[in-house]
Amino acid sequence: MKKQMLAVITCLAAGIMISSCDKSDKQQDPQPNPVSDEVLAQIKAHGFSTDNVRKTKDGYLVEGDILLTPDQLNEKPGGITLRVGQVEQYRSSSLVTGLPRAIIVKVVGLPSAYIAGVDTALMRYNRLNLRLHFQLVVSGTPTLTIQGYNQAPVNGYVSYGSSGLPTGGNPFPTVQLNYNAAAYGPTPNVLYIASEIQHYIGHCIGMHHTDFMDRSFSCGGTPVREDVNAIWIPGTPMGPDPNSWMLACSNGIARNFNANDIIALNALYH
Repeated sequence: MKKQMLAVITCLAAGIMISSCDKSDKQQDPQPNPVSDEVLAQIKAHGFSTDNVRKTKDGYLVEGDILLTPDQLNEKPGGITLRVGQVEQYRSSSLVTGLPRAIIVKVVGLPSAYIAGVDTALMRYNRLNLRLHFQLVVSGTPTLTIQGYNQAPVNGYVSYGSSGLPTGGNPFPTVQLNYNAAAYGPTPNVLYIASEIQHYIGHCIGMHHTDFMDRSFSCGGTPVREDVNAIWIPGTPMGPDPNSWMLACSNGIARNFNANDIIALNALYH
């Protein structure tokens, strides 16, 4: 009897497990907007990681926060990469031209804490006395729009924000920033928001992620384009820099520019 009961219980348990697996399988959505091998090859040729590429309405989101448009992918890859140390600062082949130049910034659809973060980020850039000057306005036509959006997690994926790289000598025109509580919390820290906006603006003016050669340094992954033509800047360390404002992944700490970041920005825009 005990054996029969055990057999019945075992069968019931197995049935429940099978039912649960079937339900789980049905809940799994197919990969949305699959990215073709051709596009992945273009992304790799431009020196970006092909891990976890997400297709968006405007192009392809790579490395978590860089938007590449189809036009950018169709351009011929090239240019010299600026290198500060062995695994430090890198720039894209496109920079902002027409220097000195004012970058007019406008904030749209963001709560007050984020506006304060934008103001702090721009002040930090302007303190460097670069030939790029950032000016925050409330009206008129901006060069760069900091655009807010409210997006809850989708299938466990939390969107924080994105920006892109310069084209035609102009900065990328938009920074997208998610103000949903799942991204930066219900009461975001202004200094942390400022460091995030500094990072996104860094992309807009041509900066790659600091750990461009080895993203495992800040967030795991594999090196990309080990053979890239890179120039070491004298006076900077030859080892990793854990506090750069352009690391691919954040450690949760509000970062400002460190000494090597300033050297890199001065080399490009002073």
